[in-house]
Amino acid sequence: MIETIRLQKKYVTDTVETTALAGVDIQICSGEFVAIMGPSGCGKSTLLNILGMLDTPTAGSLKFMGTEIASATEHQRANLRKENLGFIFQSFNLIDELTVQENVELPLFYQGLPKAEIKKRVDAALERVGIAHRRSHFPQQLSGGQQQRVAIARAVVGRPGLILADEPTGNLDSVHGREVMTLLSELNEDGATIVMVTHSPSDAEYAHRTINLLDGQVITERIHATSAAIAL
Repeated sequence: MIETIRLQKKYVTDTVETTALAGVDIQICSGEFVAIMGPSGCGKSTLLNILGMLDTPTAGSLKFMGTEIASATEHQRANLRKENLGFIFQSFNLIDELTVQENVELPLFYQGLPKAEIKKRVDAALERVGIAHRRSHFPQQLSGGQQQRVAIARAVVGRPGLILADEPTGNLDSVHGREVMTLLSELNEDGATIVMVTHSPSDAEYAHRTINLLDGQVITERIHATSAAIAL
């Protein structure tokens, strides 16, 4: 599904040049659950943003479903994001002025779906994450764990093939964190490909494979013992 070749990202100001990614080669297969780990500043979030087509590499190749993305226009990247990707953030990124249902509906409006289809998909997504009974509440009326469930519903409502999660349990206590990770694991079992940035070794154990970064480079990869083989 995803392949990067010598992927680089540099940030340049008038006085300094910072290398965030220094030639990253990775492959992520359809149906896989991959954790990306490493110390702060190692390039994890930069890599996730590039994989999610929210940022562009300075050099190297990024292929998504066999199509070169590194040189794509913003319009092309936006269409690919809309049709194929779902995002889950540490800070939830819900809109306080919208209800749970309205937050989850939002991505579908950009797809131009009929109202009946939007309602059907939103109902299914809210039921899937166990938060349908809170559909009329606003984000600030929910616990952190409930807000993250809403964020997951929003990420999956468009039925994306790829879900990108940036520290999805970072703002949760251990109980709610385990609930979210179990839910992500279930979504993966249902066919979603998941790439997750995390500092948590226990969260990483839910994945099939862990990629460790240091100073913008892949230093190790570990296939988890409980992981089944994933076909390319």
